[in-house]
Amino acid sequence: MSTTQRTDWVQHFPGLAGVDDPAGRTALESGREVHLQPGGIAFRLGQSCDNYLLVIEGSVKVRELAASGREIVLYRVRNGESCVLTTACLLGTGHYSAEGIAEQPTRAILIPAPRFEHALNHSPAFRAFVFRDYGQRLAELLTLIEDIAFRRLDARLAERLLQLAADNDTLRITHQELATELGSAREVISRQLKDMQRRGLVALERGSIHLLDRSALERIAERD
Repeated sequence: MSTTQRTDWVQHFPGLAGVDDPAGRTALESGREVHLQPGGIAFRLGQSCDNYLLVIEGSVKVRELAASGREIVLYRVRNGESCVLTTACLLGTGHYSAEGIAEQPTRAILIPAPRFEHALNHSPAFRAFVFRDYGQRLAELLTLIEDIAFRRLDARLAERLLQLAADNDTLRITHQELATELGSAREVISRQLKDMQRRGLVALERGSIHLLDRSALERIAERD
């Protein structure tokens, strides 16, 4: 991880534009820009929360390892977003319960915890930004929990294939990586994918999945 000092990063977070009080400005001015390469660690499991994390550009994947050894991707922090786990950790003066890993070249801002806490207590505009963004990210996390608990796995799998493939018809990903994305077991995901292949929706190769029928996948993804 490399770091540089910048003063123009606030423009990437419109909600911070109205922060003009001394406590808030001091917090923003204390932010330092960090650069993460793919695979770089933003924070580790059990690490203390020393900074408030804001992503300018790129993507940080936050994943948790269960006692069973199964991994799950909780969410991603992308352009113009804060990290809900970091915020919760700072508010609770605790330690990270998951780890954050850069998926692509990522630029982020770190505001030291003491400056963050002071601004939270003395800057209404800064506090409003923090809790508004925290609420939005928390709602997304709750949606994930609801999906895992109540939504059909084939619908979640179809939706994730479409999301990860974006505009491409070929997705470079393993069955284990997909299982991690969805909080499932590799064997279960493999069975679902083989069924999709039998129905002509996808074609499977080692380390890659080819989407053959996007319309059908979209219909599956819309199921409850």
